[in-house]
Amino acid sequence: MLNQDFQHLREQHTIASPIAFVGIGLHSGRRVIMRILPAGADTGISFTRRDLPEGENRFVALWNRVDGTELCTTLSNRHGHHLATVEHLLSAFSGLGIDNAAVAVDGPEVPVVDGSAMPFVSALINAGIRPLGTPRDLLVIRRPVRIQQGESWAELLPDHTLRVTVSIDFHQQDIGLQCLSMCVSPNTYSREIASARTFGFAENVWQLRRRGLALGGSVKNAILLENGRVANMEGLRFPDEFVRHKALDAIGDLALAPAPIIGHYRANRPGHRLNNDLLRLLMSDERSWQRVAAADLLDGKINGLDQAMMGLGLDGAAYTTDTSRTVRSEKISTWREALDRVLGRTDGDTL
Repeated sequence: MLNQDFQHLREQHTIASPIAFVGIGLHSGRRVIMRILPAGADTGISFTRRDLPEGENRFVALWNRVDGTELCTTLSNRHGHHLATVEHLLSAFSGLGIDNAAVAVDGPEVPVVDGSAMPFVSALINAGIRPLGTPRDLLVIRRPVRIQQGESWAELLPDHTLRVTVSIDFHQQDIGLQCLSMCVSPNTYSREIASARTFGFAENVWQLRRRGLALGGSVKNAILLENGRVANMEGLRFPDEFVRHKALDAIGDLALAPAPIIGHYRANRPGHRLNNDLLRLLMSDERSWQRVAAADLLDGKINGLDQAMMGLGLDGAAYTTDTSRTVRSEKISTWREALDRVLGRTDGDTL
């Protein structure tokens, strides 16, 4: 049975009134006007580009519609058009438990606002989040799936809730090695994740701009590191804002699953490509997941899921399913030690 913090998952939600944003695209540098409208049950999150001809301007937010993962998540449609940088908005929808919304933009990219999801979260909460009275399905992880790309890896494990555990390791002095593990609910997401900003390195800026990327990036919408130090005058919003933003991105990328995931996402040095490849691997193996009615799961009416949701890892060792604890990240010597600490593991446990 799920924790009481997740009773919002019982039914589908949308927003109560429209929202409008004006901003710039992080990579295109173009001014963007975006509107978010309420949508009916079972319609999901859809995007429309108003600068494209009608009939070929719609994009569906699903894992198999991702057509680009370099520095952002980009959707495509069957007409060959693209919509970039959707992950922060999708993260806000997912973190707040919003299933259905119609998003209209007048360009090729969602506005970056301040580089985090907090402007979206604040606007969505102010607009009102409205239950639709329609049951919601959940995607329950039954068997572990794991993918590795070089030193980066990500996996989804059975768990009683959605938990994210992320570690990063940058040599730059103001980042270092950081690790974060937390259970994702609207409260924890809004308080601990949503305001974490994207980040970049000064030495990479001109190279990216020559390739047509980061054209709209500035210290107004990103953390800039120069010579290993944070260049933003206001400093960081959290001591570990970098890993928190990686968790924000992961929540947005996982929102492209066909239903909200119940499981433990763990990753070391993740990126958008790794996250999407993990979803593709998950969906290709129907033995690793089960789609169930949220109400049945919340009420403990699902038979045969008890063992699958005991949190068994790849090696049969049990992972924590404590949903009340948020462990703040810290600079530690190795990512393995960091993961052990946030997961509460001892030397006798197997990672």
